[in-house]
Amino acid sequence: MSDLEVTRRSLHGVAELLLAGPQHARSGTIRLRVTPAGFGTVAEPELRVEGTRLVHPGGLVELDGRTPVDVAEEAGIAATSLVDVYSDGHEVLATDVLRVHAGSAAVLSSAFEIGDAAMRVLAPDETPVLWPEHFDVGISVDEVNYGVSPGDTYCATPYAYVGPWALRRGDFWTAPFGAVRPWGELGGLDDVVAFFTEGRERAAHDPPA
Repeated sequence: MSDLEVTRRSLHGVAELLLAGPQHARSGTIRLRVTPAGFGTVAEPELRVEGTRLVHPGGLVELDGRTPVDVAEEAGIAATSLVDVYSDGHEVLATDVLRVHAGSAAVLSSAFEIGDAAMRVLAPDETPVLWPEHFDVGISVDEVNYGVSPGDTYCATPYAYVGPWALRRGDFWTAPFGAVRPWGELGGLDDVVAFFTEGRERAAHDPPA
């Protein structure tokens, strides 16, 4: 796997085991949020990832080369699985060694930050959520999902997507779940906003599949 894929896999595991898991155990929610240079919890315990480190109330813990169990112990939390909450999460185990490359982490966090900002422009009344099971940030408006994924089995690199709950027909809808724009085809915030806006218009007017 590439450094980007390795880093994405590890950060996905961190999102589940070290942020959403402990948060669900204490506060009853798995929702996460995009934060500067990373992502974090929305409720107690207050935890976030910044670059290659876990930030907790007592300090910082490096992620690379450590296991989730090791990181959790140093941060004063318990690595917590979400297998009882959902069945389609990632396969990172609490005893796996994390590999988080700084450059790749920066690429992924930038995609999350731009995506979060674009969704707030598209729908100012909505709050984007970073969901740990799929490790993507998104919103739903009028039965259409808008979001940014850091990459997955469908596309290895970050991408923006528009996914109507009921699929549409037309040349805009080229993915099995709607429409996708790989990050390399997007120049920045304005391009992502334009893609989401076109997706909203197409979803409103294109016929069902």
